[in-house]
Amino acid sequence: MPTTVATDPKVLVQQAIKKVSTFATLPEITVKIIKTVEDPKSSAAQLHQIVSHDPALATRILKVVNSAFYGLPGQMASIERAIVLLGLNAVKNIAVAASLGQLFRGVKLCEGFTAKDLWTHCIAVGVTARELARQSKLPIADEAFLAGLIHDIGILVELQTAPEQLKSVCEKTKRGQGTFCENERELTGVDHQMLGMGIAELWKFPRSCQLVAGYHHNPGALADNSRILVMVVHVADILCCQAGKGFTLTAANSQIEEKTMADLNLTPASLEVVRNNIDTWLETASNLFN
Repeated sequence: MPTTVATDPKVLVQQAIKKVSTFATLPEITVKIIKTVEDPKSSAAQLHQIVSHDPALATRILKVVNSAFYGLPGQMASIERAIVLLGLNAVKNIAVAASLGQLFRGVKLCEGFTAKDLWTHCIAVGVTARELARQSKLPIADEAFLAGLIHDIGILVELQTAPEQLKSVCEKTKRGQGTFCENERELTGVDHQMLGMGIAELWKFPRSCQLVAGYHHNPGALADNSRILVMVVHVADILCCQAGKGFTLTAANSQIEEKTMADLNLTPASLEVVRNNIDTWLETASNLFN
């Protein structure tokens, strides 16, 4: 039987983040975009100046803008106009999605799942969280998409720093022996939430997204004023795992609590609308971000 790792989880997270940061980093331009958008003094003109130095990213942004993902009328050829029309946050999300997808290589997580499956799941949670925010009439749809994209980034850290332990976590979870997070903590001393929060902080993601990465399986551990976005992604994660979208071991057996639904102003009917449209949203987003 494996024994519980006794080392301080904070130390383990720091060690893993230090190790992974040597070979898995966001492109410099993406870091600049995140920093610019998070600065309340920034303008669309400043963001346009950054994006214009990366023709591939500019092309990707226009492709997304002119797709069904945003549902805008007519075709747009101006990146500057796209930034003004979509807003800085939406452009930041496109840049992050384009960058993150490159880090999810097609290596095997465990039997039956690859890193690409994990990315598919993250895209699914992103688009589902965006729609849940809209259903709940919360003004955080763009933020919810980004938070969904990065919620399981900690598993990517595990894949790159402890691949054999990750395989054991997956196999144990498949056998129904504890939850994914419980098995992670038993076999490695930390779980993907702790690692995800660490890497999200290193990469300067918004604090709200850091909290999503760190608490999406346990939003109740946060204060009331910090957990709305976390709850949105929590529900999206469960729906996508139940629907079999990508890597599903983390929350396939979880249930959405009635209190969570009430806090988000969700009804069984609105939840069913979201559940029935995941396939369509995922197909649209996958064509753009895979």
